[in-house]
Amino acid sequence: MAKDISILNKLQMTSLKKGNSSTFACMQSVLNYIESLPKSQCEMLLFLYDYFDAFPTVEAKYRYKIPFYFQKSWICYTAPKKNGDVELVFLRGSELSPYPFLESRGRKMVKGILYKSRDEILLETIEPVLMEALQLDLTVSYKLKKLKK
Repeated sequence: MAKDISILNKLQMTSLKKGNSSTFACMQSVLNYIESLPKSQCEMLLFLYDYFDAFPTVEAKYRYKIPFYFQKSWICYTAPKKNGDVELVFLRGSELSPYPFLESRGRKMVKGILYKSRDEILLETIEPVLMEALQLDLTVSYKLKKLKK
């Protein structure tokens, strides 16, 4: 019950701050999903959710069964892994500056950071990447690359 009250408080504060009733429904889906995860993953995803929620232009949405964070377009997503880890993935990671901690793991466009615990998540590491990703989203239109036949 206490969990439900904290989710409701978080939703009300954010929807008031961002001033949109559809935002409330999207965030409710995201928070319900996060709360359904095992404790360690829940802590990591809630911490990241709170961090992204502090940016007035960033909105959380529940897409493809995971939390995505949008500005004009998709910026990043958080993906819980079967082994208990959580990956923070930047969708236009290949267009960002080369950060040594961002890994492509064989993917062409996206790059991510894998976390095993909440203590590993350092905001001072994430912040420059997020700032660059937000700036890229505002200034350079995302162009879908056509596959060669």
